[in-house]
Amino acid sequence: MKTQFHCPYRQSTLLQQALAPDKMRIAFFLGAGCPYSIQIPDGTETKPLIPDIRGLTELVSSKMSAAAQHKMNYATLLKRFDDGALTKPTIEDILSHIRALQEVVRNGEIDGLNKTTLAALDAEICSITTDVVGVALPESNTPYHQLATWIGGIQRTHPIEVFTPNYDLLVEQALESHKVPYFDGFVGSKQAFFDLTSMENELLPPRWGRLWKIHGSVNWWRTPNDEVVRREGHAVGDRQMIYPSHLKYDQSRRMPYLAMLDRLRAFLARGQAVLVTCGYSFADVHLNEVIFQGLRSNPTAICFGLLFGSRSGYADTTAKARTIPNLSLLAADGAVLGTSERDWRRDEQTEHALHGISITKEEASDTTTKSCKFLLGDFNYFGNFLAQQLSWSDGERVSTDAS
Repeated sequence: MKTQFHCPYRQSTLLQQALAPDKMRIAFFLGAGCPYSIQIPDGTETKPLIPDIRGLTELVSSKMSAAAQHKMNYATLLKRFDDGALTKPTIEDILSHIRALQEVVRNGEIDGLNKTTLAALDAEICSITTDVVGVALPESNTPYHQLATWIGGIQRTHPIEVFTPNYDLLVEQALESHKVPYFDGFVGSKQAFFDLTSMENELLPPRWGRLWKIHGSVNWWRTPNDEVVRREGHAVGDRQMIYPSHLKYDQSRRMPYLAMLDRLRAFLARGQAVLVTCGYSFADVHLNEVIFQGLRSNPTAICFGLLFGSRSGYADTTAKARTIPNLSLLAADGAVLGTSERDWRRDEQTEHALHGISITKEEASDTTTKSCKFLLGDFNYFGNFLAQQLSWSDGERVSTDAS
């Protein structure tokens, strides 16, 4: 029986064609792998601009364990995970647990932790996280700059929407450096306030991009009056709004997180739509539920999931894609397309316009065969892919005869 393969050249062409029409509704979903992919100098070597969730957890834990005011309470908190299923909690797991305890502790104590000490742990963890992720975007031509250039490159009927669970300000910096106007749900200057009505009305021109930060941002604050504002610094009594932890807050405390998720639901629900994920591992069950349900309910929407590395690291997601026809997962070693999972074809097409941009070849371990490697799961290559698409003139077309 002849082995069947997917063609990475054809899929790269289809992705490019899906992003090309100026009347198509397009959104990008940028996960934690995007800032991680950007390398900056670190002595004689390099390091990620922002660490991944495990690296961030290690940094926060190191600083909390060294802080005289917090180390004992932090150790007590971590000990609560010893007997549970999460033996290696991430910083998001830890924040979720702190906030859950705050909801139930009231005026008492749990393992010696009261509401004051829990609030102090929450604030300190958020402060350390801000120091780590609140970095400046390098001035060089990063993938964020290339995405911003692509967003502002042509006039469109519908605005480009960018969704991200990241707390950093990298997308904002890139858009502003390229003078691309955008709306993020906040209105104002000195102390921008969250305005749900503006989010729902769609009155801004389509040349304005839309930025939806699903898990909050390092510059979001909830004031003592329960108002949500966006500003650089904070005042006494403000609480930083990063990572919602999906607790059962009252309706006011769940805003603007719910509004951002509603934008993702609305995007997938209305007619033809293209969602491209990059740097996202599909590890967040709450976000996956919104994406998968949106694709199931609207067969004219499609999601291109650009995965970093091989499919073996995404077993649950590939299993899900085998049941959702309009969820296309494209990994380095193969893809799930139309519910069919296959490796990439082995023969290279060096004459193809996207060869070297989204596809390359590498020697197999036995050195006797070669297999195609899909590159766009790496945010750096995806940025180049967008830049290349923008640079091609109307008279130049990518060959579509690959099969």
